[in-house]
Amino acid sequence: MKGVFNILATPFDEQGRIDDESLQSLVEFQIKAGAAGLTILGIMGEVAKLSDSERDHVTRVVLEQVNGRIPVVVNTTHTGTRVVIEISQRVAAMGAAGIMLAPPTNLRNLDSVADFYRSVAAAVKIPVVVQDEPVTTGVIMPASFLAGLGLPYIKLEEAPVPQKLSRIREQAPDAQIFGGLGGQYFLEELERGAVGTMTGFAFTEILVSIYTDFTAGRHAEARATFYTHMPLIRYEGQAGVGLAIRKEILRRRGAIRCAAIRAPGMRLDAQALREIDSVLGYVGLG
Repeated sequence: MKGVFNILATPFDEQGRIDDESLQSLVEFQIKAGAAGLTILGIMGEVAKLSDSERDHVTRVVLEQVNGRIPVVVNTTHTGTRVVIEISQRVAAMGAAGIMLAPPTNLRNLDSVADFYRSVAAAVKIPVVVQDEPVTTGVIMPASFLAGLGLPYIKLEEAPVPQKLSRIREQAPDAQIFGGLGGQYFLEELERGAVGTMTGFAFTEILVSIYTDFTAGRHAEARATFYTHMPLIRYEGQAGVGLAIRKEILRRRGAIRCAAIRAPGMRLDAQALREIDSVLGYVGLG
């Protein structure tokens, strides 16, 4: 797995119900935009607000819509090892290409974290993507720890990501590392050896263009595209409200019908809607 994996938003209708039609539309939108793969039920997929049955439902709808055209990685993070294994085996049977897995929240003993990952990896037959996102999990996994796990894929989201990426690759040269954080450091991640990014940025085709140019040796072109669109990447990447911005842009682009965030969640005010108009116009996407 490599390239730009879109972390899929979960579309809801005005009543907060999963919107299957928009979910299917969003899958087609991302494939058309050139996504190398999809990562579903991530933090920005509002997974914490979904019931177990809803998680299974989203997985089934996405995998059926993709129908094997691109790989789909499913987040199976949970608080218990046995539950993670059960969910992971279930999504593997449905056709997932891999699982993304963060450590259980606030599990501070790194020996226990290592046991957790190795137990899951031994029980499933598809690759594990280790999600390093300490803001949400409260778990700090040092570069040496991640390198020593020996798992094939890592998604880095502990800032400063570029420096941590280099430290991991010094100790584990074969590690396949994805960036994240809305694509804010995508160029630097590629320069330090990342194989791609997993992010929900609303303009997947921009990230694909950066990746395609960079891997073809057209580094100046990749850099120009990255810096041209940085105002939008920065604005969409705001903590707390970034998902609401992302969903509003996806709605404007016709990818989903409704930009609703499932409660509780921050809503956009009138000024934010004007700011979206302004930043899209500034980067030539208005």
